[in-house]
Amino acid sequence: MTVIIKGNGLRIEDVVGVARHGDKIELHKEAVEKINKCREMLENKIAAGEAIYGVNTGIGELANVPLKPDQVKDFQRYLIISHSAGIGEPMPVECVRAGLLSRINVHAHGNSGCRSVVTQTLVEMLNKGVTPVVCEKGSVGACGDLAPMSQATLVLMGMGEAFYKDVKLPAGEAMKRAGIALVDMDVRDGLALINGSNLICGIAALEISDTEKWLKQAEIAATMSLEALKANMLPYEEMIHMLRGFKGAVSSAANIRKIASGSDLYKMEKVKLQDSYSMRSTPQVLGAVRDFLRWAREQVEIELNGVADNPVFVPDENKILTGANFQGTPVAMPMEMVGSSVTMASVLSERRLNRLLNPALSAGLPPFLAEEPGIHSGMMLCQYTADMLIVEQKILSTPAHIQSIPASADQEDFVSMGMNTVQKTRQILDNGCGVIGIELLCSARALELRNYKFGIGTRSALKAVRSFVPNLDINRPLYLDHNVMQQTVKSGRLLEMVESEIGELSAY
Repeated sequence: MTVIIKGNGLRIEDVVGVARHGDKIELHKEAVEKINKCREMLENKIAAGEAIYGVNTGIGELANVPLKPDQVKDFQRYLIISHSAGIGEPMPVECVRAGLLSRINVHAHGNSGCRSVVTQTLVEMLNKGVTPVVCEKGSVGACGDLAPMSQATLVLMGMGEAFYKDVKLPAGEAMKRAGIALVDMDVRDGLALINGSNLICGIAALEISDTEKWLKQAEIAATMSLEALKANMLPYEEMIHMLRGFKGAVSSAANIRKIASGSDLYKMEKVKLQDSYSMRSTPQVLGAVRDFLRWAREQVEIELNGVADNPVFVPDENKILTGANFQGTPVAMPMEMVGSSVTMASVLSERRLNRLLNPALSAGLPPFLAEEPGIHSGMMLCQYTADMLIVEQKILSTPAHIQSIPASADQEDFVSMGMNTVQKTRQILDNGCGVIGIELLCSARALELRNYKFGIGTRSALKAVRSFVPNLDINRPLYLDHNVMQQTVKSGRLLEMVESEIGELSAY
């Protein structure tokens, strides 16, 4: 499919399609007209001798240093070269593609002042699969993602490196093979490519999509554990959650009921009048995650469709506005909450896992779900691995957005550290996929030790788990199972298999 870029209406799903699946993009005709109109305004102001930040002045603490007329064009080229100052391994291709798409949508508003050829070249790069090699580390999230976006911009000038058809090449060669003409930076072009937190925003969009899928699989794993532990199902009825009023809890409870529909648990004599918190609090906890995630989605999509730039040019008013729309905090804060929420839900998962493995808490299951406890350890070590992943999640959940370190001679004396946020959120989510994968693994084993009828969704999930990992009858190395299940959750394949049987689970 082709995504039409017009400065508004860009969704997280569009970012996923372009970044991961190679969906094509096209600049709307009106967007091109807006870009050209803005450029005309800028050129008129330059001709009139008006001082404009980052155009005929330096940037940052050097904003008060005027540039000579013969320096104005060269400044944009030197700006990109000097700011390509990151460090570390190449960022994943999908992340860079997401960031470029976000920047293109900023330009489509017609407030950035660059030439349309610059934006069209970015469009060509996405459509033809030329992805700049960008170091993972170096952005502080204000004045935008300067270092990584500068490194990406080098490619337009034939400098740096780029991936093309999965091969890392010198940028000039990659652009030549793709049939894309190089761009010589002109007035304003360079700063218009880098002055926003668009890489942070693009990465956040991918993480929101992944967390939404993860959360549904957390509910599937929770329901499997509840069924294996002979849970009292009263805490999942709609009325109790409607009475309190949190939308996320209502949806989470509805998903659990849908997965457990048809289970004998609804007819069995209750083992306990009230189960442990890790069981009966599941809708409230996962519902809170869902509510935070909904807010994070709203914030990220506002940023995707906003004007993240400085200065901002307003042709209809013949005005130039200078401010801080590059500031990454509006995205960094919700993404901090996404990361810590995933950690919280993973802690809950491990507590249910503990009840599956602990014979004192498992309602009659064998110790550690072993076939012959004693000679076999069963799934004892699954908990060790989950515990390690969760401790790392807790460490990573320390907020980055409050860790500002001043830069640029204290002109830029508060920064968002948003890149730190989205990168650690990705690791938290990867660990969360491992934790939920382990709960799925153990709950599947526990269900096979029961002899009553499970819900239709639970049966589907059990079948899905067994399509990836065989039953554990005697000891075998569990690291293989752990890695397979982590990747299964990460890919969303188990979710697809379950939803194909019971219908789509509620997202919010």
